[in-house]
Amino acid sequence: MTEQILPLWLDIFISVVVVLGALIAWIGSSGLLRLKTYFERVHAPSIIATMACWCIMHATVIYFSVQEHKLAVHAILIAIFIAITVPVTTIFLMRAALFRARRSGEDVPPSLSDHTETRTTNVDDD
Repeated sequence: MTEQILPLWLDIFISVVVVLGALIAWIGSSGLLRLKTYFERVHAPSIIATMACWCIMHATVIYFSVQEHKLAVHAILIAIFIAITVPVTTIFLMRAALFRARRSGEDVPPSLSDHTETRTTNVDDD
């Protein structure tokens, strides 16, 4: 199989999308350094990693689809897997961190799933 040479405009487009994805990933990584608490830091890499993954996925799909003359679905499957697993993992990590912070007595928002009600007793004055 001979390797097909891509047109210059397509090479430039693919390169720009890959660099954009790398730039987005770098911005998310810098959020780890700038933000102070775990609860602030967890959002930067999770949201940005998904966006960067989609940029790289688009460049990969275009490149391999043109090279092989058929739709390259392997990159799409990887991006969908990342888009599903990253938010779910982030939610579980945040819930574990909130549980740990509450147990250690840190000042964090109260639990929304706490079903305990404050009950007042009515005393009849006879």
